[in-house]
Amino acid sequence: MLQILGHGSKACDGFTRRALLKAACGFALGGSIASATPQAARRGRIRSVILIDLFGGPSHIDMFDPKPDAPAEIRGEFQAIRTSLPGVLVSEHLPRVSRWMNRTCLIRTVSHPYNSHNPYAVMTGYTGGQDQRDYFSSPTNHPSMGSVCHYSGLIRPGVPPYVVLPAYPGYSQGLRRAGPYGGYLGSRYNPLFSQCNPEFGRTVSDADFYNPALRPMGDPTLPSLESSITLDALDRRRTLLQQVNQQASHYARSREAAGFSDNQRQAFDLLMNATARSAFDLGQEPASIRERYGRDLFGSSALLARRLVEAGVTFITIHTESRGNGHWDTHNNNFNLLREWLLPYLDRILTALFEDLHQRGLWDSTLVMVNGDMGRTPRINARAGRDHWPQCGFCLFAGGGVKQGHVHGRSDRQAGYPVEFPVTPGDLCATVYHLLGLDPHMMLPDQTNRPQHVAHGGDVIRGILA
Repeated sequence: MLQILGHGSKACDGFTRRALLKAACGFALGGSIASATPQAARRGRIRSVILIDLFGGPSHIDMFDPKPDAPAEIRGEFQAIRTSLPGVLVSEHLPRVSRWMNRTCLIRTVSHPYNSHNPYAVMTGYTGGQDQRDYFSSPTNHPSMGSVCHYSGLIRPGVPPYVVLPAYPGYSQGLRRAGPYGGYLGSRYNPLFSQCNPEFGRTVSDADFYNPALRPMGDPTLPSLESSITLDALDRRRTLLQQVNQQASHYARSREAAGFSDNQRQAFDLLMNATARSAFDLGQEPASIRERYGRDLFGSSALLARRLVEAGVTFITIHTESRGNGHWDTHNNNFNLLREWLLPYLDRILTALFEDLHQRGLWDSTLVMVNGDMGRTPRINARAGRDHWPQCGFCLFAGGGVKQGHVHGRSDRQAGYPVEFPVTPGDLCATVYHLLGLDPHMMLPDQTNRPQHVAHGGDVIRGILA
């Protein structure tokens, strides 16, 4: 849960400002808001997006761009297998996904300049300015795709427009990485972050960072719905919120407080809304469905994402991070991590999600997007790992609006650099906006009212559109 930072100055009735704000919402997000009126969205090809962010940098050469004819120090330990799409190979540890390749759209040439794992580029499309290893959450950041959707009015009654599962980026490290926030649009356009407290069956230490045996188990939950908080308590918090608004009306008139008040209102409305609470209740799912997705943190997140799509949420991000080995940053022990944990769980959750979307009539109206911060080095290092490599990576699309059974772009013989059709994070964002019915060349005002390109110069990837 977010903590309010700053000095605990006293309010006139004896409450500290910190205590009032915490009591009012259970969590708080600050920031100013953009003053311009958002542009209306046209009718899009899709209604919802599920972004699966493989945090840390997934090894493209060991997944969706194998090079079986490369030297051993390049191709690695895995065999490449045929897929349902003739001529296209994937890793042997993605057998179920291999059978879906004729219904997916694979980009093998995602490239950008930043050699550090940070979801900022993935979630916003921005790749300019300073090295992104220094980027943490700030009101001056560029807004995420989900925040732009919210700002542009892609909202349905009774549910939040934008949700991040199972928690905010950086939560396992005690920091807040940039990427999913409203940034200069204001905190009212931040997502709803679910909470999680994964169980491992034992204490996790730093030594487990590359341990493939750990499994983060558990479900994401709505914020502030711990077992100790009842609906009566929420009603009392609402009363206190009204007191806060009365006692601090002068503060509420400021631009910063306007954004904060919206977050308070959104939090209470959501927690009191039966539709939203029901969507988060995985107990309503049959045991067979739970098992198909898996009861680990990421299987539960994928199932919850499907339920949120059904409920009408526009943009859902699954950020694959947890303590221990819950990451794709495989500097050490790359092949064991991929073989024993990362690829099997990805193979499981993707195919369960694809099957569910198909069976429930949601495939054509939902876009699933799978990518990560960057790729990894073609050459294996001395620790049986692969290091950061932003020069070439992948993005897998599935669902509505994109060609099925299509591969866009080609890397060189070592999967090191794009040879045909390089794609930037801005291009990916522009394509998503286009499919949602938003203008991918829309300009938004930042905090100083300077116009900012919503896709940062990116263009729609016309070659992948259905």
